[in-house]
Amino acid sequence: MATSVNNSLNRQIIWSTTIVAFVSLSVMFFGFLIYGWVWDWLFPGAISSEEWAPTDFVVLAINVAIGQAVGAYVGWRLARRLVKPLIAVAHAARTIAEGDFTGRATGQGTFGEADRLIEDFNQMAEKLQRAEKELQYSNSAIAHELRTPLTILRGRMQGLADGVYEPNQDAFLGLVKHIDSLTRIVEDLKTLSLMNAGRMELQISSFDLAAEVGDTLDTMRPALSAQRLEVVVNMRSAPLNADRARVRQIVLALIDNAARYAPGSRLEVRTFTKGEFAILQVSDSGPGMSPLEQEYAFERFWRADEARSRRAGGSGLGLSVVKAIAEAHGGKATIESRKGGGTTVRVTIPRY
Repeated sequence: MATSVNNSLNRQIIWSTTIVAFVSLSVMFFGFLIYGWVWDWLFPGAISSEEWAPTDFVVLAINVAIGQAVGAYVGWRLARRLVKPLIAVAHAARTIAEGDFTGRATGQGTFGEADRLIEDFNQMAEKLQRAEKELQYSNSAIAHELRTPLTILRGRMQGLADGVYEPNQDAFLGLVKHIDSLTRIVEDLKTLSLMNAGRMELQISSFDLAAEVGDTLDTMRPALSAQRLEVVVNMRSAPLNADRARVRQIVLALIDNAARYAPGSRLEVRTFTKGEFAILQVSDSGPGMSPLEQEYAFERFWRADEARSRRAGGSGLGLSVVKAIAEAHGGKATIESRKGGGTTVRVTIPRY
């Protein structure tokens, strides 16, 4: 930072104008001083006249020309220093505008502001490139996630229409299950898109987090029993102002995630307050996650175990939705795990 300050554009402009003014004044002063000395040497004893002679105008013109030349040279040098980083940024901007997000502004700035401009532009270009890659990946993943249940639905319905499957209650319940899966994927994608666009609207109300989590767990008891999950609750009262439906969505996503990745484990659900925050914590005694898996756990469409999750029907959106809802409330979601030691997801939401 000190180098940037010492090499700032303002400092260079001040020094450049100071040099031009000093050189111009010096040329004028010493030019006329030398002119007077040469005149006395060439014409000793000559009587000085108050009126300007032609030679006086010639000397003045020479002095002005020298001053202008110095000013033009200094201005030219300063202009080059100003334009050089701008050309680099403009070239990179045109590259990105043409669809190539690998464009970067190269070269070292000639003053502090130029260095920051090049650095900030390259950071922006890096984020654009990363966003473009994420968009392409998301589009591909969305198409893949929707294709699987749609293909199954079409096959089952075609089988019913052709008489291959008997139109009984089990067949229709299977179709409803796949439709529910599609509906959930669409709702999760909607939540994430609203969060990314900064347009997630929250219906704020006052409620107790512990009571809300307890009610949600009661509705999930049959599903949890089917997954052989031993649920242990340790819920303390945690009143807060938040979107009740979104908070319930967080609870459902966390429980569903634990049921998919840690079936047959011990599941501990805790709620408590810490300062100005209400905290929901869900821990399981499953296989745990590696540091790399923890790093990408909140990325959309990412799965810790690709094959197992697909068999279980997971879309890889659950934890992404949890993080999005928490951040929309001004909170955060974190995950702690170690290989073979279980996983703990903690959601922190401001109480007021």
